[in-house]
Amino acid sequence: MTKRIGILTGGGDCPGLNAVIRGVVKSAVCRGWEVVGIEDGFDGFLHAEKCRVLGLEEVRGILPRGGTILGTTNRGNPFCYPIMRDGKVEQVDVSDEVVSRIGLLGISGLVVVGGDGTLKIALELMRRGVPIVGVPKTIDNDLLETDVTFGYNTALETATDALDKLHSTAESHHRVMVLEVMGRYAGWIALESGIAGGADVILIPEIPYDLEKVGAAIVERGRRGRRFSVVVAAEGAFPKGGDRVIRECAGCKTVVERLGGIGEQLSRELGGFLEMDIRATVLGHLQRGGSPSTFDRCLGSRFGVKAVELIDAGAFGQMACLKGRKICSVPIEDAIRTLNLIDPDGEMVRHAESLGIMLGR
Repeated sequence: MTKRIGILTGGGDCPGLNAVIRGVVKSAVCRGWEVVGIEDGFDGFLHAEKCRVLGLEEVRGILPRGGTILGTTNRGNPFCYPIMRDGKVEQVDVSDEVVSRIGLLGISGLVVVGGDGTLKIALELMRRGVPIVGVPKTIDNDLLETDVTFGYNTALETATDALDKLHSTAESHHRVMVLEVMGRYAGWIALESGIAGGADVILIPEIPYDLEKVGAAIVERGRRGRRFSVVVAAEGAFPKGGDRVIRECAGCKTVVERLGGIGEQLSRELGGFLEMDIRATVLGHLQRGGSPSTFDRCLGSRFGVKAVELIDAGAFGQMACLKGRKICSVPIEDAIRTLNLIDPDGEMVRHAESLGIMLGR
């Protein structure tokens, strides 16, 4: 019998998603298998028209394309699904319907491509008997048990390119330029792009910043004849002793944090310390879009092939990962037990400070 496998992409979009889809389809077809693409993450199982067969023709030419041909959502949770009832939105558990639909489709292995949130949902469905393998996806690079996630390299290149451009305008106008980058709770994009882009100040969530020290560092640069500064701030950065704004999803146990706005906040606050023109740039979703880098195309393709190999071996509950230069696998449960964050006293932070970069402390 022809084996039928499924694939879905969940969470935020990310450069390299189409490379994974293509890798899964081509590898599966070579084995004589059939692939069903599920549109818009787990939500696609609730709508029959969103489940479609993917063959070689459907994945032709998608390797350099950004986004995902299957669509995605970062709100799709079958254990906490919003429905309208009596004019009000309620959160209900539709996981039984999803599990049933997977069975009706005859899926013998489901490839779930996503970050920690999507993989947590996948793990819960696996405990309900769904045969799942995972592929780590996030520009934030905050998943454990893999050296890097696909999409991160492209986002990093985008942020570094922006810093190169901001550097020249900052120097020309003798300004302080603040660049806000993504990353959520992890400061990887800010730290690595800041080092590569020659930033003077890098602020990350792992090191709450002291505003007075940041201002003093910029003033000191001015005394040394450096009449401009470039600051990189991760969206999750926050001041020492400060609080983050959080809200709870009604009826759910998940907590969603509102991130972003740190660029404008820093610009206002630094204005009290500096007699300089300060401008903020929010890079935002530019980091998610566009053609994936060579590294992410290759890594995504290899992850797709590995996912099919795991299904072929019956190794469900495993996630493809990169260890050195080899593609390996680890239990999904190990990969999502906590976030992969920067060590405030680690080597990369130490090297950044040795380069004279102020990290807010």
